[in-house]
Amino acid sequence: MLALLSSFRDKALPQDLVVFGEVGLSGKIRPVPSGQERINEAAKHGFKRAIVPFANMPKDRIEGMEVIGVKKNSDALEVI
Repeated sequence: MLALLSSFRDKALPQDLVVFGEVGLSGKIRPVPSGQERINEAAKHGFKRAIVPFANMPKDRIEGMEVIGVKKNSDALEVI
């Protein structure tokens, strides 16, 4: 979804942003397996922001990374 938005606006997404989740037909963002591990790996690779399903939000703060939990597509689009 965000890649489509990027193309539509003819503007690249930030280089330090990682996004994951499963998008339902109604726009609901569903959790994915191993969400915490995905966030940790992204932080190790230098990503500074993550947009993730709300259900995949980490319990503890991740040093050097802002993690934003979203429940639907429109939530994700608002934080871009």
